Amino acid sequence: MPGERCEHTALRIAIAKAQAAAKKLHLQSGLVIGSDQVADLNGQPLGKPGTRQNAVHQLTQMRGQTVLFHTGVALLNAKTHHIQSMVVLTTVQMRNYSDAAITYYLEHENALDCAGSAKSEGLGAALIMSMRSDDPTALIGLPLLALISMLSHEGFEVLR
Repeated sequence: MPGERCEHTALRIAIAKAQAAAKKLHLQSGLVIGSDQVADLNGQPLGKPGTRQNAVHQLTQMRGQTVLFHTGVALLNAKTHHIQSMVVLTTVQMRNYSDAAITYYLEHENALDCAGSAKSEGLGAALIMSMRSDDPTALIGLPLLALISMLSHEGFEVLR
């Protein structure tokens, strides 16, 4: 949405994904998870690049910068229609990598469907100098620590 803050976009889309899945599957009960991530470079959203050209542009912009990754997660109880949601922030300091590093990365990693073209669970880790988050799983797209708490609030214990 025009003018929407990055964290609000991530949360809105995570909720919409959970609702859409429940509707598409005609669920009368069960728990449905939705998640989405938006990369934020100086207040400007960096979505999924979709093309190699866009990925090169994003990675060039992010070089040497601090990028905020807002990962929204939503849990919908299909029976009660109760939705829990939150955004987990990961602050990432990108390395001052070369154009050659960008080329190599994009030739060897499928990062066109990742917010900001950054895929930390693969070769993208070499582009990152540091990251800070309360939930280390958030950067890969699904904040498991937050989700486990939400599941617990719905009476679902992961370790049972």
